[in-house]
This record gives sequence, structure tokens and C-alpha cells, in this order.
Amino acid sequence: MTDNQIEFYKRLAHGLALQFGPNCEVVVHDLETSDLDRSIVAIENGHVSGRKLGDGPSHVVLEALQGNKKMEDRQPYLTKSSDGKILKSSTIFIRNDDGDAVGVLAINFDITLMKAFESTLWTFIGEEKSKHVDPEPITRNVGDLLDDLFRECEHVVGKPAALMTKDERIRAIGYLDRRGAFLISKSGEKACEFFGVSKYSFYSYLNEAKALAESAE
Repeated sequence: MTDNQIEFYKRLAHGLALQFGPNCEVVVHDLETSDLDRSIVAIENGHVSGRKLGDGPSHVVLEALQGNKKMEDRQPYLTKSSDGKILKSSTIFIRNDDGDAVGVLAINFDITLMKAFESTLWTFIGEEKSKHVDPEPITRNVGDLLDDLFRECEHVVGKPAALMTKDERIRAIGYLDRRGAFLISKSGEKACEFFGVSKYSFYSYLNEAKALAESAE
């Protein structure tokens, strides 16, 4: 993002936070940052998610940094802060003149109390609830984000990393690669520890996963 863009979105974030009050967090991420650990360049009401200026990317931001610059804006969806707050979130990509995503404007509104009231109302209304969707986690730093991705890959494969076969490890590592996990500093070393493999084996599995992904395209 250019300095002018960052300055404009700082003012926009401040105005939105004033408009919607202290339960509305507004965050601006720079997708062109040279320091992945510090993608947040503006934040208002950071107490909502517990984040601050200079913190790292969310799952959506990491996916965009993986190279998918044509990602679409996300309609309001549920997320969850590390301390258990339920948030209604929207993700809007900031684009350059070529249409490539260079930043992210994220709005997270704390609806925890509203959700509690909703549960109470449903006991009186007695109608069937709509299909439940688990909220996505909001991480405070890249370490927590990587831990989340490790848990996700175990869920995708269907078993703990320690019990995975070679083919399952390749599948899990391919999933992590697609999600942008290996953009994170020292993620390769942590992945070796997580899967219980040597550095040589890890990069061999990663190359196999990339080859499989290319052949499937």
C-alpha cells in the first residue's frame, strides 16, 4: 500500500469506529508489507480482538499473501476472538489501479451478547435453528496463526500428525502450503517438529505436494 492509501484508510477506520461505537473493531492490513509479522498498519477498538498496531495477519490475509491477489470480498461471516468473543466480520480488499489486492479493510463487530439473547429467544420461539456454522478464529500473531493451521491440517486428514502415513503427511503439507503457512518465518522448522520428520523429508514432501497440485490444475 502507498503512504497515501494507508493515511486514507487510517482515517476511514477511525470514522467507522466512531460511527458504530466501541464494539466495532476496524483493521487495515498491508498486503505489500516486507514484514509479515506486522501486517496491521491501522486499528481502531483493538480491544475487541485483543490485537494492536503492528500485529500479524489473519487467515484471510495470509491466503491473499500466498499469491491469490484476485480474492473476492467476503460477505459478513462469524469469527471468534482468542478470548471467546463472537464477532460479525466483513473483509474488503483494497486494490490498486490494476485490480490487484494490496491491502485489507476488516470490520469486526462484537455480537456476543446478541448471540446470547438469540439463544434465549429461541427457547421461547421454539422454531428450528438454521444450520450452525463454527466461527473462524482471529489470531493475535503469526505463531498462533500457524498453530491454527496445524490443527486445521489434522482435521482435513482426519488424524493427529503423529499417526499420519507418508501420503497423509504429503496431503497435510500440501494443505498448509495452499493456505500460505510457509510464508511465516521459521514455519518449515516448526512443521518438521509438528510432523516429526527431518528437514530433508519435509522439503521432499513439500515438493511432492506442489507437484501433485500442479498436475491437478
